[in-house]
Amino acid sequence: MRMPPTWVRRILLAPFVIVAALAMLALTPIWLLVALALTSLVPGRFRLPRVLWLVTVYLLWDAMLVLALFGLWIASGFGYALRRPGFVTAHYRLGAWALRLLFWIFGGVLRLTITTTGSDETDAATGRAAFDELFAPGTPLVVASRHGGPGDSFILIHTLLNEVARRPRIVLKYTLQWDPAIDILLHRIPARFIVPSGFGRVPRGGGVRVEEALAELARDLGPEDAYVIFPEGGNISPARRLSRIQRLRDAGRETMAERAEALRHVMAPQPGGVHAALDAAPDADVVFIAHTGLDRLVTLRDIWRELPMDKGITMRAWRVPRAEIPDDLDARAAWLFDWFARIDDWIDEHPELG
Repeated sequence: MRMPPTWVRRILLAPFVIVAALAMLALTPIWLLVALALTSLVPGRFRLPRVLWLVTVYLLWDAMLVLALFGLWIASGFGYALRRPGFVTAHYRLGAWALRLLFWIFGGVLRLTITTTGSDETDAATGRAAFDELFAPGTPLVVASRHGGPGDSFILIHTLLNEVARRPRIVLKYTLQWDPAIDILLHRIPARFIVPSGFGRVPRGGGVRVEEALAELARDLGPEDAYVIFPEGGNISPARRLSRIQRLRDAGRETMAERAEALRHVMAPQPGGVHAALDAAPDADVVFIAHTGLDRLVTLRDIWRELPMDKGITMRAWRVPRAEIPDDLDARAAWLFDWFARIDDWIDEHPELG
């Protein structure tokens, strides 16, 4: 799907979300009464009122963020100083506060809890301390995360901003620009919207141009920064998984294809983006992220069935020092695959967390 030009998104989409939020809020008594009346016809634990309330909250959250971003634009001299460090920091702080608010509300309505650990020990305090230590400032990080389940990217960015005080540089799918708040905010901090198309050496679309954009994002990565990438390229699905395996076979990598077939919870990672980041940030360590708790939420029907979720999301991190990362590209691609196989094994070993 082709994105409309930036000026169209700013002039039409941003005001639209504000109008939609105000309309949804004004109609709250009506839709709430209708939703409660229909609850007896819709099986579940007040699913319809919960969904409508969350839609209203998200629209209000998005509209509030758009207005705050507009205020920062005015304060910067109508955009003149937006790229200056002080205003970039202000945008990070605004994003951190907005995510804290969003997770406070959504966590309460959906009954979600998030546990972070950097250890295989069962003690929660020990695991949390180990997690924080993995993200200690002083060294730039490339954060390579598993991608699975709704909202996992929001959870990761929230954790980086609000739990370990890292400033994320985010690689994300271009379609997220349809959300006005995300679109505006992430065009004012270091981020790249890309069209996932693999990382083959092709002159247009993905390939070289994508890798160049991702390398540019990683340049001058600072000691408090975290370059965030999802090497799978998207949430796992049967069609995407089979396509990835077939592409490995078409490239003559039969051994890798067979290993990809053995993966149960993740897909074979695409190495191009990680290569680009590590080459552009030669001092960066890598932190791998696994998580579980959202694995069975693949389709809208799955999400509807699970409402309210009553889920505990566990996020596991491992840090790899730069000295242990291969320099040869083929060896590094195999190393990345090995780590995603390890992530797959960790998820398989913790079914109680799913």
